[in-house]
Amino acid sequence: MEPVVTVGLDGSPESLAAARWAADEADKRRLTLRLLHAWPLLSPEPAHATSAVDQNYWAKRLVHTARAEAQARHPGLTVVGSLVADDAHAALLQAASESEMTVLGSHGLGTVESYFMGEVSMPVVAHAQCPVVLVRAGSRDGGADPAPAGPVVVALKLNGACDGLLDFAFHSAAARNVPLLAAHGRSVPLHARVPWGVDHQVTEEMTRDAQQELSTVLRPWREKYPQVEVVESIRLVSAAKAGVEASDGADLLVVGRRAPRHGGNPHLGPVAHAAIHHGRCPVAVVPHD
Repeated sequence: MEPVVTVGLDGSPESLAAARWAADEADKRRLTLRLLHAWPLLSPEPAHATSAVDQNYWAKRLVHTARAEAQARHPGLTVVGSLVADDAHAALLQAASESEMTVLGSHGLGTVESYFMGEVSMPVVAHAQCPVVLVRAGSRDGGADPAPAGPVVVALKLNGACDGLLDFAFHSAAARNVPLLAAHGRSVPLHARVPWGVDHQVTEEMTRDAQQELSTVLRPWREKYPQVEVVESIRLVSAAKAGVEASDGADLLVVGRRAPRHGGNPHLGPVAHAAIHHGRCPVAVVPHD
């Protein structure tokens, strides 16, 4: 199959925002857009049926409407529709194994909303073999009067290899022609805390070390993507907080998910969890070694 960006559709405002964002992204990356709607109760396709008796009419209409909007926005974009008689979780994971990227709607910040969103989206984020992007209704989804594009932010912990994460982040910035903001947070240890605040000698040394490590990690990617302006941000806060706060005004926040070792169960770390629930723009979760 040719490279595709797959978006999951369920008719909600969040999924329609995700479809608009996915169409823009597929156009930027010159990929095919696949509109996927999955429901276990989809009926076998009848040989001859009118809309009055076609039990799949509303599912088809959902995909058809999203396709028409995507092609109106991007006339040269190849868009395919896909109706799958399966539960959404299984269908999306199968689609993710065949996609360059999977895009899903996200309900937002509230813990209750996040719990229900997690029934489908969170397992897909945790298990998908490709990057998964979560988009909220009202975010930068290319509406009638879209806001100017902000930077792509990549949250880096610097405690292991992150080539897959940086490749996706730099490619995303290059496709948008926007700067890349590399955000790293490092919590101040207890021994550096004093009654009047923090030991500035310790924090200055921490900042210098972090800057050296970050510059070393970014150097080969700056050489690979010379057209991308790179801004480094070092903050003495948790990595999760540094990433979330840097996402204010961003076009995309990119965070990593470590692939499980020795057959372990996939899981999301604190940075990914914070980004998903509190990020202020679309969030891409990228699996990497």
